[in-house]
Amino acid sequence: MEFLGLILIGCLVGLTTVLFGFGGGFVTVPIITLVDADLGGDTARVAAATSALVMLVNAVVATVSTKRSTLAHLKGRWWLLGLLGLGGALGAFGGRFAPEALLQWGFVAYIAATAVDLLVRPGFFRRRVAVIEATSEGGRGISAVWGIPIGGLASFLGVGGSVMTVPMMRRSGATMTVATTLANPLTLVIMSPAVLVTILAPASIEAPGIVGALDLFSAVALLIGGLPIIVFLRRRVPKIPEILHAWGYFILLITAGVVVAVA
Repeated sequence: MEFLGLILIGCLVGLTTVLFGFGGGFVTVPIITLVDADLGGDTARVAAATSALVMLVNAVVATVSTKRSTLAHLKGRWWLLGLLGLGGALGAFGGRFAPEALLQWGFVAYIAATAVDLLVRPGFFRRRVAVIEATSEGGRGISAVWGIPIGGLASFLGVGGSVMTVPMMRRSGATMTVATTLANPLTLVIMSPAVLVTILAPASIEAPGIVGALDLFSAVALLIGGLPIIVFLRRRVPKIPEILHAWGYFILLITAGVVVAVA
């Protein structure tokens, strides 16, 4: 029954990957935290590592299924992509030595700070007219100087890059559709080295279904549920009003933080 339940949750992971660019991190971390709560001090580490694997696979499928015209907004951004990958590797390596409390409450604090920022600073829920007039639907993009901070924090906590990249692209003038879609290839760049670091230098956690620091049992179930949803919706991307799309992102953000906080 647990496997079936994870497959159903995987469908939600697939939905958030397409609609919000989360790649599964904001759903996977809370769920794995609950499923593996009996691991005690290793729970947050397993949740972050497993989330990275699920996000990587989801991001690959979502990116391959994305229209080339949308991916063109990343053309020439090699410095940004390279620094995101470097940050992803550094964050994953640091996460191996971080205390469980730091990973858990760092996740919660990260989301809380982002939620406050989205409410306080203008430009996320409604794009500013001056920015819209000066940019295309892809906005001005993200400066390469943010590559290592975004990649490092995203892989360290296992949340993917969307919590920083989507608001930043949004404020640069991008539509919610473009911002959330581009979050998937950016997550792919971050999580590829992060997963490689996890595999090459795994933690020794002895528990059924756990390999290194990866809960492969849960990861497989989540992917079985999520991948078909991603493939289906990427070919038929639902049209959501901008303001509803933005509030949906915000609500899911808060929900993930609450679940991890009370787990």
